[in-house]
Amino acid sequence: MSKKETFFNYINEGYKTKGDFLTLGAAMLGEETITDAYVKIPLKTINRHGLIAGATGTGKTKTLQVFAENLSNKGVPVLLMDVKGDLSGLAQPSPGHPKIDERHEKIGFPFEASKFPVEILTISEQDGTRMRATISEFGPTLLSRILDLSETQSGIVAVLFKYCDDKKLPLLDLKDFKKVLQFATDEGKKELEAEYGRISTASTGAILRKIVEIEQQGGDLFFGERSFEIDDLVRVDDEGRGIISVLRLTDIQDKPKLFSTFMLQLLAEIYSTMPEQGDSGQPELVMFIDEAHLVFKEASKALLGQIESIVKLIRSKGVGVYFVTQNPSDIPASVLSQLGLKIQHALRAFTAKDRKAIKLTAENYPDSEYYDTAEVLTKLGIGEALVSTLNEKGIPTPLARTMLRAPMSRMDVLTPKELKTQIAMSDIAEKYNEVLDRESAYEILNGKIEKIHEREEKEAVAKEKAKARKRTTSRRSTRMNPIVKVVTSATFIRGVLGVLKKIMK
Repeated sequence: MSKKETFFNYINEGYKTKGDFLTLGAAMLGEETITDAYVKIPLKTINRHGLIAGATGTGKTKTLQVFAENLSNKGVPVLLMDVKGDLSGLAQPSPGHPKIDERHEKIGFPFEASKFPVEILTISEQDGTRMRATISEFGPTLLSRILDLSETQSGIVAVLFKYCDDKKLPLLDLKDFKKVLQFATDEGKKELEAEYGRISTASTGAILRKIVEIEQQGGDLFFGERSFEIDDLVRVDDEGRGIISVLRLTDIQDKPKLFSTFMLQLLAEIYSTMPEQGDSGQPELVMFIDEAHLVFKEASKALLGQIESIVKLIRSKGVGVYFVTQNPSDIPASVLSQLGLKIQHALRAFTAKDRKAIKLTAENYPDSEYYDTAEVLTKLGIGEALVSTLNEKGIPTPLARTMLRAPMSRMDVLTPKELKTQIAMSDIAEKYNEVLDRESAYEILNGKIEKIHEREEKEAVAKEKAKARKRTTSRRSTRMNPIVKVVTSATFIRGVLGVLKKIMK
């Protein structure tokens, strides 16, 4: 048996599945694509999370696109973080190209152009169905971790949440929480001290500055109502295809605090909302976080710990999380160790540091008699990647240099007109784009502060009147004093004379 035949059997045996699966492409031996040597991912292991990595221009985004298309065709809803703005093309079919046909001929199956059901989402000023969350939904612990507060400051946040719960003050947006902070150290200081203990003005000032930082990054658009419901992320269309929700984030790269805030809240909300799934045949939802380093860029130790915990636990909810980034080192080791699927595109070795990073990356993959992993990493072409996943028993599959299939949808963005049409077709945009600003802590406390000021004014007026009456009485006493003195003196003299008369008698 030739080496090529041995390799073919090796791949087919290593990627054999009993249940349903996705086909990423065909394995390569050296520079040759081995037709029909399919590299497959079992649907049941997709909730074990994964990584898509590689240098700029090596095809990471197209791999993400292929992954999302095939999941949609299997009825699995997908959420894509579109940081670069080039994933909206999923809503239109690929125009096709001779090179695409040539690629698929090598892989072993024909190319079929197709468009997919797409929902355009936004958390910023861009057009789309708006995603929001309220301050209350974050809760004091998560909000404190996002703001990177000290233990004392976190305690104050917990007290303020308790006060708002006790007094029925809804915390919906940032202006609500800012008003509570100001109230706690001004008009409401005595009330809160009496019930909950002293609150430091310096600490509330520090918390307020952290809130303003998020506000300046666009948090005022994200926090508020109507809250986005997780059920609207796990929809399928009339043909049974999973809805691909594309969250447009092209204006968020310079706002890492807002991005990490949103991501952590979303993961926490998904975990708390979705039921335990157990060991089912396919995931309920798959999330792809493009430019994933933005999630971790300014994350505190506490925040990293929270992300790690959620990534570990959310798998049981049938949710897969996939990080897309340039280098695996962008992802903390504690998170990287949780990832079952790794798709590694080419890395560039321009410096000694780059070469060291490539060696470390190679160590993350299973050994292979067919590849020198570190060497292959620098020689992969566009649309090629090293793939290692988990089989249905949870065992790593053989490492495979893979010729990846081409996206069935357009590998380009929608035109402004197409984008507008796509948003208008949404079944949920009207529901979430309605502006709600019901009475909450801000309005209630403003009313309370106004009453406090009115009472203080009345008390001040009453005190002033009392002082005026006292001054009037004092002036009257002063005017009567000389007369009193004269009357008193005359009476005294008459009394003395009366005594003398009696003695003389």
